[in-house]
Amino acid sequence: MTLEPFGARLRRAMDERGPLCVGIDPHASLLAEWGLDDTVAGLERFSRTVVEAMADRVAVLKPQSAFFERFGSRGVAVLERSVEEARAAGALVVMDAKRGDIGSTMAAYAESFLSRDAPLFSDALTVSPYLGYGSLSPAVALARESGAGLFVLALTSNPEGGEVQHAVRSDGRTVGATMLAHLAAENAGEEPLGSFGAVVGATLGDLSTYDLDINGPILAPGIGAQGATPADLPHVFGAAVRNVVPNVSRGVLRHGPGVVALRDAADRFAQQVRAAVEAA
Repeated sequence: MTLEPFGARLRRAMDERGPLCVGIDPHASLLAEWGLDDTVAGLERFSRTVVEAMADRVAVLKPQSAFFERFGSRGVAVLERSVEEARAAGALVVMDAKRGDIGSTMAAYAESFLSRDAPLFSDALTVSPYLGYGSLSPAVALARESGAGLFVLALTSNPEGGEVQHAVRSDGRTVGATMLAHLAAENAGEEPLGSFGAVVGATLGDLSTYDLDINGPILAPGIGAQGATPADLPHVFGAAVRNVVPNVSRGVLRHGPGVVALRDAADRFAQQVRAAVEAA
């Protein structure tokens, strides 16, 4: 059975739970801050605590696949359980894997995360378009078929990203603007929100020279530890701010390992984001 499109499910979750995405990023340093060993057991304790604290209240949880993969098959098994438990509790799961390749390899990546019967099936997947946007076609097709979504790297918050994303093409558009235009085309006519989103850093300042009206969600890393605040969102994203999904990781996770403290931190961020969006 095909799910309702990701964009519609995300719009409802954001309206009901607040527009917030909390990362599940089990850095070795964060495990240590929680008093956990940098082992599979520590990884599992960390991820299950985050899911317990967040999955019934935040719109989106975003596990960073790399921090699970570094433990091999046992770490991936923890990731599988985390995804399943988070979705069962009502959160949408965006798998932060940033996959990107061509042809059958891209199709295999898509099947790993976007096929409904895959152990790691997630509501959406982050992908890299820098082998050409067309290289993402297998993921786009499977996402449409399964009711999942994609978040395409467009204007990322890392300083190195600019050398590619701000490069100017022969038609006068930057590479980042080209990715946004592709996404707008994917989402044309979709209501209440398209399923193909962009990753755009909340730390980038004024983006008024870019057309962020893609009729799809914008995943915005950079809130909290990277320096951006919820109050910055209207300035950065302008009229598109209602479709922004701010991502907070360390800003919430550093309050663990207590479940109540984690929930309180997430609730504060969600309230601040909602207030900033409503005031825009």
